[in-house]
Amino acid sequence: MDISQARCPGCGEPMRISRLRCPECQVSLDGDFEVSPFARLRLEDQLFVLAFLRGHGSIKRMEGLFGISYPTVKNRLAAVVRELDRDFEAPAPKARVLERLRRGEISVDEALADLDR
Repeated sequence: MDISQARCPGCGEPMRISRLRCPECQVSLDGDFEVSPFARLRLEDQLFVLAFLRGHGSIKRMEGLFGISYPTVKNRLAAVVRELDRDFEAPAPKARVLERLRRGEISVDEALADLDR
């Protein structure tokens, strides 16, 4: 399963990993594990980044490997960076209050009080 795009069928939020297992000895760890920003990229973007790193950042090499132009390589890299940057954007405090209200964690009155602070 491609976990990079896995969303909860109930609320649409990104799914998280809760179990890791060694296929060799069957040892497993249960918990709440963070998925890295790179793992959340689409598989084709992961492969693109991997090729870029293996090519030591050579855009010329990427042009030859993927059969695309210099501007296309730059645009794809910029798109991947934008996607990665989304993981590091902190939501505004008011957005957090509204999200808690949407999930039913707080009442409308509590939300209004929090928004007035």
